[in-house]
Amino acid sequence: MATGQQLTSLAKELAERGHRVTVLTSDRGYDDPSLRFQRRESWQGITIIRIPSVALGKTKKWQRALNFGSFLVLCAFRLLLLPRYDVVVALTSPPLISLIGTLFVKLKGGRFFLWMMDLNPDEAIVAGWLKADSTPARVLQRLLRFSLRNAERVIVLDRFMKERVRGKGVPEEQIAIVPPWALDDTIQFDEAGRRTFRTQQELTDKFVVMYSGNHSPCHPLDTLLEAAQSLSKSADIVFCFVGGGSEQAKVQAFIALHSLRNIRCLPYQPLENLSASLSAADLHVIVMGESFPGIVHPCKIYNILSVGTPFLYIGPDESPIADIVAESNRRQAYAASHGDVQTVVQCIGQARSHGSYRTRQSHEQKYSKGQILPKLLELFESEPNGASSENVATMMAKHAKA
Repeated sequence: MATGQQLTSLAKELAERGHRVTVLTSDRGYDDPSLRFQRRESWQGITIIRIPSVALGKTKKWQRALNFGSFLVLCAFRLLLLPRYDVVVALTSPPLISLIGTLFVKLKGGRFFLWMMDLNPDEAIVAGWLKADSTPARVLQRLLRFSLRNAERVIVLDRFMKERVRGKGVPEEQIAIVPPWALDDTIQFDEAGRRTFRTQQELTDKFVVMYSGNHSPCHPLDTLLEAAQSLSKSADIVFCFVGGGSEQAKVQAFIALHSLRNIRCLPYQPLENLSASLSAADLHVIVMGESFPGIVHPCKIYNILSVGTPFLYIGPDESPIADIVAESNRRQAYAASHGDVQTVVQCIGQARSHGSYRTRQSHEQKYSKGQILPKLLELFESEPNGASSENVATMMAKHAKA
């Protein structure tokens, strides 16, 4: 999970710089909740406390609500037993984790930072899971505003998210834009891994179009699937959907309905295999729903830039990914709108005609770990009076790699 990978990089860097770091997270796996982890351990100088919760599945809204609710309640009780921290950082999964972080700091002191990986309940409203004028939506909005008001800094991922947060009454000077970073110290183009992965998945001599990551309603895959159907008679083109999520069942149903043999579904790849799987693609696909700029941020783009593979963006003209497309050369980045299957097919054809084209461009360095992570560290390490924090920090997220 991208959120967990970002948090792990931050926690490791803080620990290496001499800070005492505690992470609170779930004891269950992200894509496989039946996978359980040790409740407490020390890992690379980081104290990890894992919170139990129920795992009723993700297919129904009430199941998700109980999963999140049980985690939040037990997390709140566990926090009561912990000491004061100089800095508390709350992420945004599950949505109300920021409220618990706010109350913890009010009770025990310290500085509170809210790291916005997505924006809820806005996401739930736009996705149709909540009605905007419903009582739950109004309550969640008020609780979010309470956390936003009490955060020393609100860290957002892009200019679109910043505008949405400003619309909730947060002063501009309280908001810091820090985009996600590529895991470029771990993920790079891997020629040997590419060959091995393609051989294992019977993709040798194929042009591989890959969607790798979370299959979510925020990233609708209909246009890409229809393009795959349109190209089903092109024997040398294969579409790989790597990852998981609530929409993966729709992908599999589409394959079955149209008896498609040019689509492969593969599970999430472990971090140690990610360079190989990403390198195996000839064209990556990034998708963003029309109404989701400022609400979600497809972090997968940064590792794709690190690998150097061309990518196709399907989504609105105004978004953080569209900004990156505008920075890229014409052989590196392609773009199409939702519903425009013909343009998607044409882009795939153009990319195929260029062969296994790869490049490293200046904007990739812009999003490297070495460029971005120090900006985040500076926010947490510097006290308002210029002193530095040592007991940084408790970090709260339901799913973390650490």
